[in-house]
Amino acid sequence: MRAPDWLIARPVAHRGLHDRTRGIIENMPGAMHAAISGNFSIETDVQLTADGEAMVHHDDELGRLTEGSGPLLAKTSTELKQIAFKDTPERMMSLGDLLALIDGRVGLVIEIKSHFDGNRKLVTRVAEILKTYRGPVAWMSFDPDQVLAMREIAPEIPRGITAQRSYDDGEWLTLTQAQRDGMRHLRHAFRTRPHFVSYWVKELPAPAPWIARNLFGCALLTWTVRTPEQRAITARYADQMTFEGFVP
Repeated sequence: MRAPDWLIARPVAHRGLHDRTRGIIENMPGAMHAAISGNFSIETDVQLTADGEAMVHHDDELGRLTEGSGPLLAKTSTELKQIAFKDTPERMMSLGDLLALIDGRVGLVIEIKSHFDGNRKLVTRVAEILKTYRGPVAWMSFDPDQVLAMREIAPEIPRGITAQRSYDDGEWLTLTQAQRDGMRHLRHAFRTRPHFVSYWVKELPAPAPWIARNLFGCALLTWTVRTPEQRAITARYADQMTFEGFVP
């Protein structure tokens, strides 16, 4: 299965069309409505909760955007929906809430957040939720094991790998060298069979995404485009951009 045409037809708004200076916060309802108004596809993140629900939020920890603290995974979905945000009266959505809001009007790309521990509960839950959704949707993850889970649990949903060339600092150092090398060179692709690659624009061009796109027919998206120079890189080496900080 090739990536669907809608995936590269329109620019993808990174965590919705957000603007914190205007009180439009990433991954919140206002950002999603703004993206829909602009006819942009939407990229969003989901995290697993203590009660096994999929909640729309990027960070593992709650402190950056909310008045809460600690790991999101330690809270139930009910508790998370009650936590106030710093710059908006809106509250965190479940994936089901987000799907009801979008209602198929634009494409949705869901990033499955992972702790690289082999836990498939989030992929399983998202697959359950998507069974009744009729809008254009795809999912992806940095974690090849999660992409493999996508292939095994719901192969009909277009899947992608989020990737970059450098895995030599910060959180990546918790992984083995073999894991990092495999991710760098997309060696898992014969197992995961991604339909698209979402690649860090700052590290293009690079051999692995070139091979995936030109030899194996994967769609290639970039993240996260913020400047005219990065738009030009996308136009030269990729099929579409995931953007923020401006309106294309």
